[in-house]
Amino acid sequence: MTAQLSVMTAETLLLSLAAQQRRILGILDGLSDDALGRPVLPSGWSCAGMVSHLTVMTRFWFVEVMTGVRTGPDVDDDFHVPASVPAASILDAYERECAEAIAAVRELPLDAPPAWWPEGVFGEWRLDNFLEVLQHVLVETACHAGHLDAVRELVDGRTWDWEHGRLADPR
Repeated sequence: MTAQLSVMTAETLLLSLAAQQRRILGILDGLSDDALGRPVLPSGWSCAGMVSHLTVMTRFWFVEVMTGVRTGPDVDDDFHVPASVPAASILDAYERECAEAIAAVRELPLDAPPAWWPEGVFGEWRLDNFLEVLQHVLVETACHAGHLDAVRELVDGRTWDWEHGRLADPR
């Protein structure tokens, strides 16, 4: 891969990730704290819990794994958000921490190896470079955005309108 293609590929993937992150915030726009904190599916996660997980996941892969900066203790249950935590603070943290995480890795070459790896956490599975980490974060974010889209539809019938980049009215 040429250096120019590598930079274009990284920027394209980061732009795609940013679009998914905006989609997540857009999907949840206008929901009350109660709706954001209430589990809708039998698995028991809430929208706020999913956003908490996405915040922790993005920070983990970009800041901790790729830059080697440990940000604090490991989070065992990032899907759980206490009822006392306002949903707006979860959404604000997601937006802020994703921007910070992207800024931390934006200049890395795609073939940069992880600066730190959590030995023993993932068994034999390993991501070997920034391209693999970036693809993993993008796929996980997009997957969970789809989960949030389905939950939003169950809550009030609204879904994400890709053409217009906003919530669509119920059908």
